[in-house]
Formats: sequence, structure tokens, C-alpha cells
Amino acid sequence: MNMDNDLLTDAAGHLLAQECTAEIVRDIEGGNPDRARALWGRIEDAGFADALVAEEQGGAGLGLAQVAGMLARCGAHAFPLPLADTLIGRALLARAGHARPSGTLALARGRLLDDGSVQAVVHGGRVADSALIQVDEAWHVLPLSSSERRAHAYILDCAAHWGAGQVNDAGRLRLSLPDGLDLHVLRAPLLAAQMSGAMGAVLERTLGYANDRQQFGRPIGKFQAVQHQLAVMSEHVFSARMAAQLGCVSPTPFPTRLQAAIAKARCNEAAQAAIETAHAVHGAIGITDELDLHLLTRRLQAWRQSAGSESYWHTVAGEALLAHPGLTLDLLRSLPGTVH
Repeated sequence: MNMDNDLLTDAAGHLLAQECTAEIVRDIEGGNPDRARALWGRIEDAGFADALVAEEQGGAGLGLAQVAGMLARCGAHAFPLPLADTLIGRALLARAGHARPSGTLALARGRLLDDGSVQAVVHGGRVADSALIQVDEAWHVLPLSSSERRAHAYILDCAAHWGAGQVNDAGRLRLSLPDGLDLHVLRAPLLAAQMSGAMGAVLERTLGYANDRQQFGRPIGKFQAVQHQLAVMSEHVFSARMAAQLGCVSPTPFPTRLQAAIAKARCNEAAQAAIETAHAVHGAIGITDELDLHLLTRRLQAWRQSAGSESYWHTVAGEALLAHPGLTLDLLRSLPGTVH
């Protein structure tokens, strides 16, 4: 699978270059709803949001492999809206025969409180229109505009609370996930695809800065220590890209659990290394608000913390390896899309 050369990826790249500039991202993060609605309108008009919904239900009927490149482009532009969650959420609802809400849809696990209310940490909840919340075996589609929201760790995330009346009005949905899958598994490969795109953009910016920034009469990229940092950073970025591609090799909207583990664990590790090197090479200017680098590195940190940390996914991969009777290579060869 190539995440670069296909019509959907190219179309997304052209749209995002015009509609998801650094200025627009800053406005949306700053709480400008008009900018968010306009950007999402373009995504809807292009048909991207229903890409994983079956054709007979009004979607494009694509699989993970076909949307991975589009999401990598989103990552490269620090896309501030929860497109990946919307893709999965709409596919799940359509698959179960439920109506799909308009607008952006975030996914989260919630907790039912004693008074019948529900609370959840919603990644992207500050800019999402509604949330598909899993509470034990029940699911609820709840509007975020009517929830009590407070800030959470990252700028676009929130902790949301819905009263018992709101939860009852929304009703309970039954969604059946494929065997062995949960919300983390569903979200991880798509987040990994976005992370791989963001890391590629961070690497490109860092290489450009190292070639332009002069110190002692020559570009800092000419110094061996900096070259070594950039070489290691490149290894992390391209290995993450390969892992993200492997995680998305599926003709359906659903990955395997091991695919998700490999993709998210490697991208999480690589993201931290890429962020550290990028800011080290940029020096003091790298942490200023004026430089667009932080739009990407903050988004990477948020995605890294979402849908399972690297230690969580290392455990999943380790359990799969221990349960496999053969060689590690045989286990990897059993994954969809690998060369036998």
C-alpha cells in the first residue's frame, strides 16, 4: 500500500493546502466556530467523512487502506477536527442500521454515574458536534453543545458531562464490534496514519530550518552532530510510516488487534523522538507561538496520548507473540498485506 499516490490522497492534499492553513488551524484552536464549520463543510462536500460507510448506505465503501493516505495528509496539515473518529463512528452506526448524525463525531468511552448521568474524556471534544459514547455495553450519540465541558490536557480535548435526562433522551444503541476489537483498536491505525503524516511534515520543516539557519558562517545542517540527529530522526519517521501503512492494510473499515498494536506503538515511540529532535534543532525559536512547528508537535502529543500509550500496545503485541506457537516472523507474515 502506498499512502502517497492515489486520487483520494491527492484530492485531500489539494483541499487541505487551501482550506487548512496554519492561520485557519490557529483560529479553530482559538475557538472560532465559523472557521470550523467552513472547514468541515468542505470535507463533507468532498465526501471524505463517509468514506468508510458502505456504498448501499450512501458512503464510498472504502477500507482502511484506501483512507490512510488521506489521513496522513490531514496529519501533515495539523488537521484540527476529528475526521478519523467521524469516519469510524459513521461506519459503525451505518453497519448497525442507525442514523448518522451530521457534523463531526468524536468517539469516547464514558462512565455512568450513580445519578444516571454520563461523563467522558473526549479527544477533539472542543470542536466536535457530537460524541458516540460507549458506556459498558450501551452506546449513546450525545450532542457536545449541550454538555458541561471543561478543559482537558490538550487544547482540543475536553471532559464532558451529560445529565441523566439528556442520556435518556438520546436513547441506548447497540453496536456490535467485530471479534477482538474495541474502540482503541478501531481508532489506533487511523491515528497512526495521521501521526505518520505529521511526523513527515515535522521532518521536512526541521531539514529546511537546518539548511537555512547559519551559525559560525555555515548552515547548522553541515555540523556532524546535527546531521546525526537528523539521520536518527529520519529513521524514526520512516519506520513509523511503514508501521502506519501496515496498520491500515485492510479492505474493510476494521484492522486486526495486532495491526493496531504495531502501528500505534511504533508511531507513539517515533513521535516522541521526532518531537524532541525537531525542537532541539530549532532551538529557542521552536517553542515560540509564532513558529508553526508547535501546531504539529502539539497535535502529535495529543494523538500519542489517545487510543492507548505505547506501553499499552506493547502489552497487546507481547500477548499475541506469547500466544503464537511459531516464530515471530511467522506471526508478522500472518497479518493482512504482508509478503509471504
